Amino acid sequence: MIGERNRITVHYYPVQAMAQDPDNAGGESPQEQTRNGIIAALIAYISWGVLPLYFILVKDVGSLELLVHRIIWAIPFGALIIHVRRQWSEVRRALTHRQMLGYLIASAILIAGNWLVYIWAVQQEQIFQASLGYYINPLLFAVVGVFLFGEKLRKPQIVAISLAAVGVAILATSGSEFPAIAIFLGTSFTIYGVIRKKVVIGGMPGLFIETLVLLPFSLAYLYWITQAGAATFSFSDPSMAMLLVLAGPITVVPLLCFALAARRLNLSTVGMMQFIAPTLQFFVGVAYGEELTLAHILCFTCIWIAVVIFSLDAWRSSRAQRLLATT
Repeated sequence: MIGERNRITVHYYPVQAMAQDPDNAGGESPQEQTRNGIIAALIAYISWGVLPLYFILVKDVGSLELLVHRIIWAIPFGALIIHVRRQWSEVRRALTHRQMLGYLIASAILIAGNWLVYIWAVQQEQIFQASLGYYINPLLFAVVGVFLFGEKLRKPQIVAISLAAVGVAILATSGSEFPAIAIFLGTSFTIYGVIRKKVVIGGMPGLFIETLVLLPFSLAYLYWITQAGAATFSFSDPSMAMLLVLAGPITVVPLLCFALAARRLNLSTVGMMQFIAPTLQFFVGVAYGEELTLAHILCFTCIWIAVVIFSLDAWRSSRAQRLLATT
């Protein structure tokens, strides 16, 4: 059963790490589970989709300082949720298990790099590339499934991945820009997901330990820039201070909503809904006035067609498996 689940979840972002989150949905009817799951998923993906607006709002803050505040303020909010959900035993188990902790240290480094580049990309008006990175991420998971998990790609998946590759190649060879940001975001999160698959821990406890690992470095950097008089956070500017504190719940709440959704919805539904986030990010880029070149249009057209093919194939595959299970 575990092997079967791994063969399915590797295709979805970010199901592979978060779907293990414990949640008591037993008191809900099937209809209530579906409704509540869709609401929770919408909150998560819409939050991730409009996240660039927050980074635009605090664009005067350096990307590294903003990353540091995201890490620091995620810890108290994460701790509160873990306390309410009674998940401290998972945290203790991971902290005392050498191999598990090693994997979480590696995933912490990867997610910090991913967050930093994403923040920097938004601040440098490269939202299209950030959006592209999260469009290609599920397709990269499918490729990883072939090489690391011995999966075989179905024909629609091969077509989708090929179309996505063509789209990225168009942007790379257009002469206007090389999609380095998109490639880094997509590949770093894919590697992050592969590492998190090796750790049997819920999404919230896992994120809490990752931010805990990064906390000493974050505090040291914040102390250093404060002593140098370069820190943006200041009690003399309460509005900016509050905006930076908001980096905590902005990081934690969507993850919690995703965890709730992943326990209530089938993977094909979650897999198709995941594309809400990069689509919203794309439209934020349009609204923010980024230059939409012909290469961008051709690239995203290929990506969107690939997404439709990929999602329909995932839905059909999941439906076939459910029918097989009931016979």
